[in-house]
Amino acid sequence: MAPDRSSLPDGLQRFAAHLETERRASPHTVKAYLADLARYAEFLAASGQPLVPSSPALVRAWLARASAGAGAVSLGRKLSAVRSLYRFLVREGLAESNPARAVAGPKCPKRLPDVLPEEEVAALVEAPAALDEEGAPGDPVTRRLLALRDAALLELLYGGGLRVAELTGLDVDEVDLAERLVRVLGKRRKERIVPFGRKAAAALRTYLERSRPALAAGAGGGARGALFLNVRGGRLSARSVARRLDRWVKAIGLQRHVHPHVLRHCFATHLLGNGADLRGIQELLGHASLSTTQRYTHVDWKRLAAVYDAAHPRARR
Repeated sequence: MAPDRSSLPDGLQRFAAHLETERRASPHTVKAYLADLARYAEFLAASGQPLVPSSPALVRAWLARASAGAGAVSLGRKLSAVRSLYRFLVREGLAESNPARAVAGPKCPKRLPDVLPEEEVAALVEAPAALDEEGAPGDPVTRRLLALRDAALLELLYGGGLRVAELTGLDVDEVDLAERLVRVLGKRRKERIVPFGRKAAAALRTYLERSRPALAAGAGGGARGALFLNVRGGRLSARSVARRLDRWVKAIGLQRHVHPHVLRHCFATHLLGNGADLRGIQELLGHASLSTTQRYTHVDWKRLAAVYDAAHPRARR
């Protein structure tokens, strides 16, 4: 739950405005950082300490208290929030130093992206168009409208490697079916142009012609040009995308949970496996750093091992 900003210290309120205006952080990031920093400020107040100045010992003490029930990733985010806060306060002349710089972060386990084989992804993205949901609950006309929408959004998620927030934030006028391009607003509101394939274009065209007009007639009235609509005509949410994906995962009999972000991982891994350049994949994904994209090289180790065996003189028999 997001804290009441009016109850926060002045430095925290100014930092929140900095996150939103200068850093252009996502609403989710702002909410998470403020929640962590509000608890940090409460800890300092309970200890009789002001927000400024603080000390590495106080930051460590707060992290130690926060570690109960929190994993390494969560603690790392909390420390990152405190570091960012004091970095801002030093820049603004409101603090002389950043006490969190001297605090070591927790060791986070490196997790490889979860990826489905190409044939499973193909079955999943084709499920809404291919499966007959006869006997499923709900009006058959509405079910068909939603199936056409789901076919388009799954094709675009996988075909463009979009984050689910990028997908749900799309408007109709940001999709160019003729050129098969979509204008995406990514993290920190960074814009990029992403291509998509013929199958995604066909699914989008069918959805825009046969499904979206009917959905837009609902109470939401088309949500001011939103591309993907819910059954009431409002903009589709990320949570709804996850629920619909779960529906199609079960429909094809996959015995696993598939988060929408998995399709983005599949997009990158399958491109790499079929010979795409890592720099190009970085641009398509909208990664600020190549090191973020490089984790997909660990996933596709079998292909890389085959390349090594075929090319390196000391690997040849």
